[in-house]
Amino acid sequence: MSAPAFAPVSAVFEPAAVGRTVRVRGWLQKSRSSGGILFLLLRDRTGSVQVTGRRDTLGEAAIEAAGHVQVEGSLEVEGEVAEDRRAPGGRELRARAIRVVDAGEPFPIFTEQTEEFRLDHRHLVIRDPALVQTFRVKAQLLAALREFLAREEVVEMTPPVLTGNSAEGGAEAFRLDYFGKPGYLGQTAQLYLEALIVPHERVYALTPSFRAEKSRTPRHLTEYLHLEVELAWCDLDGLLDFLERMFVYVVGRVAERCPAELAALGRPPEELRAIRAPFERLTYARALERLAERGFSVAWGSDLGTAEERALTLESAAPLFLTHFPRELKAFYMLQSASDPRTVEAADLLAPEGYGELVGASCRETSIDRLTERLRATGVDPAEYEWYFDLRRHGNVPHAGFGLGVERLLRWMLRREHIRDTTPFPRTPSRHTP
Repeated sequence: MSAPAFAPVSAVFEPAAVGRTVRVRGWLQKSRSSGGILFLLLRDRTGSVQVTGRRDTLGEAAIEAAGHVQVEGSLEVEGEVAEDRRAPGGRELRARAIRVVDAGEPFPIFTEQTEEFRLDHRHLVIRDPALVQTFRVKAQLLAALREFLAREEVVEMTPPVLTGNSAEGGAEAFRLDYFGKPGYLGQTAQLYLEALIVPHERVYALTPSFRAEKSRTPRHLTEYLHLEVELAWCDLDGLLDFLERMFVYVVGRVAERCPAELAALGRPPEELRAIRAPFERLTYARALERLAERGFSVAWGSDLGTAEERALTLESAAPLFLTHFPRELKAFYMLQSASDPRTVEAADLLAPEGYGELVGASCRETSIDRLTERLRATGVDPAEYEWYFDLRRHGNVPHAGFGLGVERLLRWMLRREHIRDTTPFPRTPSRHTP
């Protein structure tokens, strides 16, 4: 009779598993021996199980081989599932056979090591249980975002990352030599998505974006995952309504699917389930007044920094929309407000608890004259954007969109101290390896 097929470790903990013979395989988390019995903690993608091996059952050679396997070495085990209240999860696998796949070398990662050492060895550190849980939550977050957008009939697109100009007209793009011509790593897919709304009306892209700013803060990466959405026939109120629906749906779905991971990482899932729309909408002008009441002196036209954003949201359990910024603070493509030409129809979504900006959103300027004026004011030759002006010449409609930093959203959801712990291989001004 052939051996049973390999099962996931989670099969050991199924209600009817006790007494069954099961084959599992995975990586060694830790081992010890006591009184002639070898205790192994074996991990796979579904969980961990205690394996016990007796010398009189397995034989001297097998016990010796299994006893020399290093942490993170790999094993195959066949055994009988038994109840044991002392074992993690109340079950153990009593081995009848153990095969060493790879004994491995001594594992070099320890909790007490410096952060720099751990970043240098990130390819091994990502096995840390907290990071494993983090990236499982991130996978469900991405799935929930795509689910919501599909429900809203927003079509996923695949715009380029390599571009011929700096989309936002600033100096924060990574410049490269593109066959003898200047090229850039994309900061945003927005302009391409604007082209795609004419045939599709509602589009999005989930792509890496790159910012060459030397910001060494707990919420900045030089490469991050960027969700961008563009909606035709949409004004600012409609855009903020859309964002509210998306936010509530997504955090609710993650809370439903990852309650154990969330709780282990410091975010009780019920806190995410409790978030409801509408969110407060606070104009920039009113925000300056509120900040003044709290001891901050911010002149009109000044950007709000981390301290100011934190002061506005630190004691809040719900996100906050900050709206109608001074025109000079925002990008050239944002729509000038009809009610106050000093401002633009834009909003930032600030995370609760002082975690800062998650989303930048705005209506898009439809006037070629105003776009040209803003480009010149930022030192950019409007001729580079002739193709973008064509979108205003052929099928121009009111439209709006936003960009969301996925890692920033995850950082708030999981209460991570630093954004580098929301991505497997973080890219910062001081690091682009491993």
